[in-house]
Amino acid sequence: MADFGGSELDAFAAEVRKELAAMYPPELKDPKAKTDYEAVWGGRAFAGSNDPQIVWMKRMAEKGWTAPTWPKEYGGGGLTPAQARVLDKELAAGKYRQPLASFGVWMLGPVLLEYANEEQKKEHLPKIIGGEIRWCQGYSEPGAGSDLAGLQTRCEDKGDHWLINGSKIWTSYADKADWCFCLVRTDTTKKHEGISFVLIDMASPGVETRPIQLISGESPFCETFFTDVKVPKGNLVGRLNGGWEIAKRLLQYERQNISAGFGEGGSAGGASGDLAQIARQYGATDDTDLRRRITENKMNFQTLRQTIARSAAESKAGNGPSATTSIIKYAAAEFAKERSELMIEALGHQGLGWEGPGYETPEIVAVRGWLRTKANSIEGGTSEVNLNVIAKRVLGLPDPK
Repeated sequence: MADFGGSELDAFAAEVRKELAAMYPPELKDPKAKTDYEAVWGGRAFAGSNDPQIVWMKRMAEKGWTAPTWPKEYGGGGLTPAQARVLDKELAAGKYRQPLASFGVWMLGPVLLEYANEEQKKEHLPKIIGGEIRWCQGYSEPGAGSDLAGLQTRCEDKGDHWLINGSKIWTSYADKADWCFCLVRTDTTKKHEGISFVLIDMASPGVETRPIQLISGESPFCETFFTDVKVPKGNLVGRLNGGWEIAKRLLQYERQNISAGFGEGGSAGGASGDLAQIARQYGATDDTDLRRRITENKMNFQTLRQTIARSAAESKAGNGPSATTSIIKYAAAEFAKERSELMIEALGHQGLGWEGPGYETPEIVAVRGWLRTKANSIEGGTSEVNLNVIAKRVLGLPDPK
């Protein structure tokens, strides 16, 4: 589908504006309206739920607007990149809540479109778009973090099924997920060429998850154990032993989307709210050096957002994500950590609270968010690994001798 011109896009924007207003549940129009925190992720836990967030998600999914550029034949919106940008702008302008937060949309879906067979696409893509299944990512292992290709979780061919044994670590929200897209070893004689990409139902016998408590007090990550887990043969995506290619592609999508979550108010940034406004609120603007650093940070994030938008447009144009996602991921992690540190500095002595009287909830959230940002340079590929990718794939530098 070709992009529309200016007047046609204006008409499309007017139509989108009208439809969004009609679909948005009245209960969510109050910015302070509370809903189940987990509802935005969807999944089996919310099957049949009347939570306003779920109602909003389902209405958007019926239009295909939870994955606006995906093909209509799989339940997507079938929009052009230009139309998708119009939809994004209207959602932002109307201050609508995010209809669906999904690893399926951000990471798994794009690689399924590229590598899965037709049966797998028809089975999984509509459920991702509809928020019916919540996904988690089974990549890192206790002995295979930065060296991901060193993973040892075994997947054996048992004739009519695969048998999986091993463990994963730092599996985000594994304890809440319905399914897992997972890297497994199907050939022990080769490293990169011995890895396959499989889909695992987390309700399968032999799957166990254990949340890991972080220094921030939260437990978004888990240890995941697979003990004689039987997986249907049809759950192998792509070629047998061809999972490393898919893994690299998925990591590019992950880095692109993690980066998009950083910034002013971005959930991945740890702290929330306008940094300059908070500095004024706490009387920190008399410090000229702090003002300068806050301004620089805001400028950096504005530049980052524009870079992300350009990269996303290039990806949607059919080129797919490139190694430049490593530049974006590295920069986003550094800017987010800097922003949280500036937040704590602006709060002054109120930035020392952890719990108890004397500290407001946003102050405690800021402190814990500051600790949370330490993971930004690890998740989705460590900063060190991303710098290596930039050196080799972007700058073309030779390997050190």
